[in-house]
Amino acid sequence: MIDLNDYAYFAAVVQHGGFAPAGRALHMPKSKLSRRIAGLESRLGARLLERSTRRFRVTETGEAFYARCRAILSEMELAEAVIAAGLSEPHGLVRFSCPTGLVGVLAPYFPAFLNRYPKVRLQILALDRPVDLIEERIDVALRVRLTLESDAAMTMRSLGMSRRILVANPTLARAVSEDVTALSSLPVLGTSDDVSEVEWLLEGPAGETHRLTLTPRMSCGDFDTVRQAALAGTGIALLPDHVVSEWLTSGQLVQVLPNWRGPPGIVHLVFTTRRGLPPAVRAFIDHLARTFPAEATTR
Repeated sequence: MIDLNDYAYFAAVVQHGGFAPAGRALHMPKSKLSRRIAGLESRLGARLLERSTRRFRVTETGEAFYARCRAILSEMELAEAVIAAGLSEPHGLVRFSCPTGLVGVLAPYFPAFLNRYPKVRLQILALDRPVDLIEERIDVALRVRLTLESDAAMTMRSLGMSRRILVANPTLARAVSEDVTALSSLPVLGTSDDVSEVEWLLEGPAGETHRLTLTPRMSCGDFDTVRQAALAGTGIALLPDHVVSEWLTSGQLVQVLPNWRGPPGIVHLVFTTRRGLPPAVRAFIDHLARTFPAEATTR
């Protein structure tokens, strides 16, 4: 039967550069440690170490075996960490970065998380710029991208899909023809901090695309503010479907040119690592995955 202790003893001998220093680190007699390694070599049928009274060397086979031993020991440590994390009540600060337009969408779901985990504190950073999670000490960031950009240092968890759709109040919507180019002659609302021009990329019913460069009557990075302007009839807005679903259902907003919409965006969370996440951070990620609005995943 495999005794993983022998793997740990061998790794310690290699790591410390000999039996004597490894024995001191492990609080084990050098003679006993030597017998355990000799027994391991006998069972494996391979020489792992070349040793004499004056020489200690790891064989080529021993080097390869050492690398696998370290991997096994690392997995054992992670297995224990998973248990420890499961037994530990989430606590501490979670720093969460979210685009300004989506803060209002997620706001109703934050209190339930904090009520469930009373020892957790949540800091929400409403930011529309790309953030450096490591440099800015951010635990989790929510992003919406047309494609997922791979990053070896980051882990991603998809929440669903989101599309931007054209909406207006019913009165203004009646003035829109079925021609997408007619948008150029109608008042529009921008969702950026740049008031001079906005660029809308729209996909048509047959997969065709049309790009429009428009001058908005009003522009703001906050989706709630843009939605309020659309409700008041100030202009046509291109907003994420989950931001306007409630008002479409009530009839206060209607979809303009329903066969045309923005490209689908992937709503996802980004964090630095899946292994060793603090319980509070892992609990927050799981909470967002459970509660993220269904409208954003079905359209």
